[in-house]
Amino acid sequence: MTEIIGVRFKNAGKTYYFAPGGLKISLGDRVIVETARGVECGQVVIANRQVEDHMIVTPLKQVIRLATKKDLAQLEENRRKEKEAFRICQEKIAKHRLQMNLVEVEYTFDNNKILFYFTADGRIDFRELVKDLAGIFRTRIELRQIGVRDESKMLGGLGICGRPFCCNTFLGDFQPVSIKMAKEQGLSLNPTKISGTCGRLMCCLKYEQEAYEDLIRITPRVGAVVKTPEGNGIVIENNLLTGMLKVTLDKAPDAAPLLVHRRDVRILGRGSKGEGQKN
Repeated sequence: MTEIIGVRFKNAGKTYYFAPGGLKISLGDRVIVETARGVECGQVVIANRQVEDHMIVTPLKQVIRLATKKDLAQLEENRRKEKEAFRICQEKIAKHRLQMNLVEVEYTFDNNKILFYFTADGRIDFRELVKDLAGIFRTRIELRQIGVRDESKMLGGLGICGRPFCCNTFLGDFQPVSIKMAKEQGLSLNPTKISGTCGRLMCCLKYEQEAYEDLIRITPRVGAVVKTPEGNGIVIENNLLTGMLKVTLDKAPDAAPLLVHRRDVRILGRGSKGEGQKN
């Protein structure tokens, strides 16, 4: 077992493990740590905890110190400078007539680097822009092209559900989402109804997918031949969530379908895999 704390550098970013180094650190504390980008200030989202060794990648970097008032003042100053850098960069983008959309500017805690995040339809030659920015800020400049999902995560907003974007509030990583999930959940395949504000498939399609996969395994698909208390028949409609099936009985094909629960039938033939479920 190894003692760790979890630190996050953005509101909905990844959680990174660090060794507390004998410090008793509480949830919500700010700490100064060393990362691949240099010295950074992050917020503790997991207090001192013992975890299995296989859950971490060793060796863990150790917490340098709890953030002081001076460190917190430095953070506030960085936020102020980021706004000014954003304005200046936009002016330079317009000057060079670059087809790019500036999304966010980020100063590293120690001011050794400024990162400019942008979106663009294709590759951008921003070498002259970098030269201008380096001449103004006198520090390392890095421009990063990001996708529309990352843009939504940074900027935030409200989804069609009326709630703040999941990616901007609690999702650490983007999970793979496919059109197959929408099909299996019986959703309309209209792009406007299953796409988020970013234009990509909604992240929330992932949330219930495992439950739907379990229900699909135990629910006779449309076209399956089943044995019911009233006799054999063919499933013409099913509801994954309630488990209710509509079955046309062999002995009365012209009669109204039998409504029966999946637990009360036995599958005799699986039916065509091409048939989908209806919710």
